[in-house]
Amino acid sequence: MAEYKLILPSMGEGVMEATIISWLYAEGDTVKEDDSVVEIATDKVDSDVPTPVSGKIVKILKQKDEVAKIGEAIAIMEIAGEGVAVADQPQEPKTAEDVQTDIPQLSDEEVKELEKPLSATNNTEFSGDIYLSPLVKSIAQQENISEAELQSIKGTGLEGRITKENILAYLENRSVSAPAQAAAPQSAPAQVAQTPAPAPISAPVPVGQGDEVIQMDRVRKIIADAMVNSKRISPHVTSFIETDVTNVVKWRTKHKDIFEKREGEKLTYMPIFVKAIVKAIQDFPLINVSVDGDKIIKKKNINIGMATALPDGNLIVPVIKNADQLSLSGLAKTINDLAYRARNKKLRPEDTQGATYTISNVGGFGNLMGTPIIPQPQVAILAVGAIVKKPAVLETKDGDVIAIRSLMFMSHSYDHRVVDGSLGGMFLKHVHDYLQNWDLNTEI
Repeated sequence: MAEYKLILPSMGEGVMEATIISWLYAEGDTVKEDDSVVEIATDKVDSDVPTPVSGKIVKILKQKDEVAKIGEAIAIMEIAGEGVAVADQPQEPKTAEDVQTDIPQLSDEEVKELEKPLSATNNTEFSGDIYLSPLVKSIAQQENISEAELQSIKGTGLEGRITKENILAYLENRSVSAPAQAAAPQSAPAQVAQTPAPAPISAPVPVGQGDEVIQMDRVRKIIADAMVNSKRISPHVTSFIETDVTNVVKWRTKHKDIFEKREGEKLTYMPIFVKAIVKAIQDFPLINVSVDGDKIIKKKNINIGMATALPDGNLIVPVIKNADQLSLSGLAKTINDLAYRARNKKLRPEDTQGATYTISNVGGFGNLMGTPIIPQPQVAILAVGAIVKKPAVLETKDGDVIAIRSLMFMSHSYDHRVVDGSLGGMFLKHVHDYLQNWDLNTEI
């Protein structure tokens, strides 16, 4: 028999560590290849880690709530074979560069970009040898954290790097008279020395007799922080439109049984909505952007986030990568796969990264419309409401007539820093037109 080290695998761009949520097997248990053995949590998603080999778990190295770094051993297994398994050969501790080059999603240029020191943005000047993940860098920029403050934060990540938890803990304890603020260089721009506005503090809520106090879980805390952060960053504007989707309903009714029989997949309305959004983004590419200080980053790829409700009541947004390159059939399969894996905790961290625009189906809960909050760093999100049959006035060559039609409200929230009412409204109107004029002869 040989020993095998089960390591925490790479999990996508910017993910350097994960927290152990729970072990699905105990020491002494036998597992088969591809069995999920441990549940982990990153700042992106909760997921399972499968074992690449069959064997027996002889020692668990990382316990519940402990943090493991990418490439670090989390358990020792005993597998069939003689001698020492390759995975158990002595290894030098991995450097950040080693870990980054292990991640297949990153090109050489992207790795170099991640290795650069944080640059001066958002009226905050950074210099020196400070390395931050994209997420931590974003928080530092948004909170105007100076280099001196960053130097004072003790990092618990790989090679002592600052993690999201480290920087959020620092912000909670940050005071107006923080010494690091006073230590800002004299030559720095005046804006750097300004004291950031303190975060609003909610008043204590009285708990009455019989009230139940429910502690937020980790995912709900992340959602809460993200929503508050987005409203603080982006001035939200929302436009509404009512769309006649009768042709869409007729087309789906005609094709759903055929599609399910042929592909073994459900045909929902979501692929049609995504197809219309993609076409509108191609018409108005400045919707597909992000903001970095006073710069607008125009995205090359069209990656559509899909807000998905989870059985535990939380929310996650898996991403349809390169949605513009998928057919309706491809979109249907991708959407079904992401939704299934989201609800069964099978998403990988990279499945929730890189969205450039998001759609939320509030109609799935019977709601007519909603005013969604923009997921940062995107600048817009579309909500589609319930499809309802209503009497509507139709213009015909013989005059106006009243007919029963399938109508749906859509609401488009956008970041008024870079998306004005004309752009936000015209984009929404184009999505409306694509759906209202859906070709009943469209192939699937």
